[in-house]
Amino acid sequence: MSDHSANIFRSMKELKFEDSISHQCGVTMNDSVEARAIAEVMAEKPKITVTYLPAMIRIDGEGKIEFNMSEISEALGRPMTTHLFEISTSTHYGRMVMIDEDNVTLFGDMDEAMKYIL
Repeated sequence: MSDHSANIFRSMKELKFEDSISHQCGVTMNDSVEARAIAEVMAEKPKITVTYLPAMIRIDGEGKIEFNMSEISEALGRPMTTHLFEISTSTHYGRMVMIDEDNVTLFGDMDEAMKYIL
């Protein structure tokens, strides 16, 4: 069988729980001035992927993504608060935690996020 017609899917009985765990996290934002400033700041960070799509911007990472409002405010040219940040994000995956008034962190590892929630 050629590689092009090989089945990439496995049956449920072949899957192990460990195979289904992902430590990825990220946000999707409607394209806007705020979203572009956030993307510009995050594109400079290691292990972060920024993807520009028609009318949307995605920011994806492994483990955790830390959004610092002071950095984003500087790029934006006006204050960005954690609350405005949450409004700017259309959706997210991973656990979003407001660490303090200047930092929002997305965790791909739920156990790590629980340290801040409990």
